[in-house]
Amino acid sequence: MTDKRRVFQVGEAMIRPDALTKVTGTEKYAVDGYAPGFMWAGVKRAGVPHARIRGIATQAALEVPGVQAVLTAADVGGTNRQGVVRKDQPVLADERVRHCGDPVALVVADNPAALAEALDRINLDLEPLEAVFDPEAALAADAPIIHPDHAQGNALFSARICTGDGDSALAACDSVVEGCFEVPRQAHAFLETENGWALAGDDGRIEITVSTQTPFRDRLEVAEALGLEMDRIRIIAPYCGGAFGGKDGINVQSLLVLAALRCPGRPVKMWWRREESFLAGVKRHPARLYYRLGASSDGVLQALSARIYFDTGPYDHLGGVVAALGLEHAGGPYRIPHTDLQAWAIYTNNPISGAFRGFGVPQVAAAMESMMDMLARKLGTCPLALRVKNALVRGDRCPAGVTRQGTIGLSTCLQTVEQHRLWQSRHEWRAAAGPHCLRGTGIACVSHGMGYGPVVPDAATAGIELMGDGRFRILAGVVDMGQGNVATYQQMAGDILSQPSENFVLVLPDTDRTFPSGSATASRTTYTFGNALIPAAEALRKRLLARSADFLMIADPSELTLIPGAVRHLPSGKELPLAMLGRALNAAERFATHHYRAPVSREKGTDDANLRLHGFPHAIFSYAVHLARVEVDRLTGQVAVIDYLTVSDCGRIVNPRLFEGQQEGAVAQGVGYALFEDVIARQGRLQTNDLATYILPTAADMPAMETIAVQTAEQSGPFGMKGAGEIGIDAPAPAIANAVSDACGRRLFRFPLTAERILTALSESGSHED
Repeated sequence: MTDKRRVFQVGEAMIRPDALTKVTGTEKYAVDGYAPGFMWAGVKRAGVPHARIRGIATQAALEVPGVQAVLTAADVGGTNRQGVVRKDQPVLADERVRHCGDPVALVVADNPAALAEALDRINLDLEPLEAVFDPEAALAADAPIIHPDHAQGNALFSARICTGDGDSALAACDSVVEGCFEVPRQAHAFLETENGWALAGDDGRIEITVSTQTPFRDRLEVAEALGLEMDRIRIIAPYCGGAFGGKDGINVQSLLVLAALRCPGRPVKMWWRREESFLAGVKRHPARLYYRLGASSDGVLQALSARIYFDTGPYDHLGGVVAALGLEHAGGPYRIPHTDLQAWAIYTNNPISGAFRGFGVPQVAAAMESMMDMLARKLGTCPLALRVKNALVRGDRCPAGVTRQGTIGLSTCLQTVEQHRLWQSRHEWRAAAGPHCLRGTGIACVSHGMGYGPVVPDAATAGIELMGDGRFRILAGVVDMGQGNVATYQQMAGDILSQPSENFVLVLPDTDRTFPSGSATASRTTYTFGNALIPAAEALRKRLLARSADFLMIADPSELTLIPGAVRHLPSGKELPLAMLGRALNAAERFATHHYRAPVSREKGTDDANLRLHGFPHAIFSYAVHLARVEVDRLTGQVAVIDYLTVSDCGRIVNPRLFEGQQEGAVAQGVGYALFEDVIARQGRLQTNDLATYILPTAADMPAMETIAVQTAEQSGPFGMKGAGEIGIDAPAPAIANAVSDACGRRLFRFPLTAERILTALSESGSHED
């Protein structure tokens, strides 16, 4: 049993303080909000991929008993446009619809039955328009244009990075491999689907409680889209029931405020069913990647050419930023002197793509790490040795031409894998396979940039206060979507103030009560907010000791120390309870705050201002090497992942238990991405629209997992840590693909690696890797 007075220091495995309320079901999420007299809101979806709106018949819907309002784009007072970089997504579609899930009309009703009937009664007069569903076809000169006001046509974003002699250096390489890879659209499949509730009060303010990763940015977007003053909007973000990037942006927020404004004094709730979440929510970008990689005969990488097409769907929704990060990581964590890297985020009439854990890196890692194994096979060398020979070290330029600085534990990660029993015994394990069973071992080597990049400020402000009961209140403006960052804040502050976690109260993100601290994205949450919290806690500690010295009439505050619940004078043993101190001090003395802004790369890396705006280049990177062991059933084509090893450099580990959970959760998502998950859209229409048709891995599909941390000490990081939230999702797909290739002697270029695709590959003669 845990001692409630125990102070967990940074580096210890502390149980999450929110664990009990979550496992017992007493924690309240946004979806649990049911205020008295609440109403239901819902939207009529377009149902077609591309069309001009000629008319919307709403009168029949208004006549349904219990219906309070039916709203269209004409009722939106502001710009009616949402988005972070490019504001191109309407709150309610006005002139045209651009995908099947576009909202066309908003209904507010007293109960779900009235809402459903009213939505059925709305008739849309839509003139079909020619649509485009293939991202490369969308770039053709004669392709239908999805946003006529966009000067670059269907190319939402495009950028090119060339270093050395570019791809012309491939001609001089002794060995060259090439491939075209297809990676799928992936659903976040969070437990709590998009939802929230809103209330317009008598004072003219609107309060929204919503499941989101970005409350402060949401407030700005909603205000502009609806033509409201920002101070009229308050957004509260309780614990989030999963997000993984899928709630990095507006979904229900503007619709809820629009509904609440029409029905003041009554709370309005919107909660997307799973089918609606599949239809209208964002997904991981599907991508097509053309790669050519060359090396000298001794295995030294010389040249890389990559063309990467991200299908962003009909709206930006951070698609340009995803493509930019993918471009930056396209060459992996290697020294390659000559590169020609190009990436596009392309408008189509497919479902919306957006942020998903990894943010463009899993797509390019799947291609690049497959290419590394293909090259090793062609050179007749060990795939791990090839990576060791070419791995980045501090001071090297990465394939995007930018110097990697800070801590780089990549070589140590590779050495750890090389010495591990799973790698050492791979040949014996493979030879011991039973009848109709093929065994293989694969590895993948990745890096992941942290934060927003050089242009958008990556900042946070932390506040901490001693309360009258002797506990400390932390004002945490960054959402905890399940990753446990709130627990980490308590552990950091507890270490500094010598207090157990029970002595802390967390104020979760609330635009009225907490400070703007950026989004819960980009592997930057603990790094950025932690760097704000630590100085705030240290400032408060010094102030409390100084004032305690006054109360105890002690000349030297250095003779005092904080202990759980009190301040102790070490020479005499006298103690001053923190509750007494909290009641004695005024509000200003009891409170400390600190603002922090993360460092950025001092290298420009490019003269392309648009690429820099979208986040290139990053300054701080985490690194990892993953190993997967698989068994392939040659009769069915099914793949079972048997063992899995992650070795990661994420700086110093604040809480090993949380770190292990992060990496294991990422591997679980990666197993799905590699083997099962594929949101299929044909002609823009979803074929996988619920969890009965969308295949997710279960506990039965999970391998035995081992997590190892290579603990470097990042000088700029809080207690020496770096981001750990995304690095774990980048490597599973290529590690598993390389293991399957090792088992079968065949290279599959299309993910997921379904049993059908593997059986087809096994039935074909020859090798796909030559």
